[in-house]
Amino acid sequence: MLVIEGLTRRFGTKAAVDDVSLEIPAGSFVGVIGRSGAGKSTLLRLINRLNDPTAGRIRFGDRDVTALNGAALRAWRADCAMIFQQFNLVGRLDVLTNVLLGRLNKVSTGTSVLRLWSADDRAIALSALDSFDMGSFAHQRAESLSGGQQQRVAIARALVQEPKILLADEPIASLDPRNTKLVMDALQRINKEFGITVLCNLHSLDLARAYCDRLVGMAAGKVVFDGRGFDLTDDVARRLYGLEAGDVVDETVPVAPKAEREKAFA
Repeated sequence: MLVIEGLTRRFGTKAAVDDVSLEIPAGSFVGVIGRSGAGKSTLLRLINRLNDPTAGRIRFGDRDVTALNGAALRAWRADCAMIFQQFNLVGRLDVLTNVLLGRLNKVSTGTSVLRLWSADDRAIALSALDSFDMGSFAHQRAESLSGGQQQRVAIARALVQEPKILLADEPIASLDPRNTKLVMDALQRINKEFGITVLCNLHSLDLARAYCDRLVGMAAGKVVFDGRGFDLTDDVARRLYGLEAGDVVDETVPVAPKAEREKAFA
């Protein structure tokens, strides 16, 4: 279980995350929602330790994540993979090599520098690509792919880290409706098939309700809602988004009912 206790991060006098406490059971799919500037991205970066907290603590099992450094911190970042809005692929490298970079924590420095990947590592990377219908692009340069394809490659790269937690920071922000569905389906597949805990920052309330088992709503750095999708009423949405509430309900993305999608992973 991931346990967050009184987590705070200040930038000068502003609290981007303000005294947040949460318990995230293993295998959860949690959507973190709220308007821009609510603290969603900072919360995920604190969990991954890309930012250090001003106060509070993060625990995962018997590990005090906030106390980690050096090799222990690198091991945590392997266990807690992160997917970014910008994909963060190396455009000039082929797709397979980009995915293999997710295996860096499993191989020696010499192997990674010289790209002397083992047959097992290549098989794992190709299997991850195939699972997201990207195997046929393995030897294509990453920069030649569409945004949705690049994001699926980024998800495959995170999967080959063999993480226990996957953090997705606005992974669909720049995608069209079709690619939005493909990426969200890919995240759900990771959650259902592999039992990996997923925390995903989302702007669309419809998508959050459709895919996430639990929603955590943030405003001004604080958690102001924590519950299931059907508890997220229009009144709660207005509390989270104010006048933007109507804009974040997206009717353009075709999403099958949650029960039907979960049958595919049973």
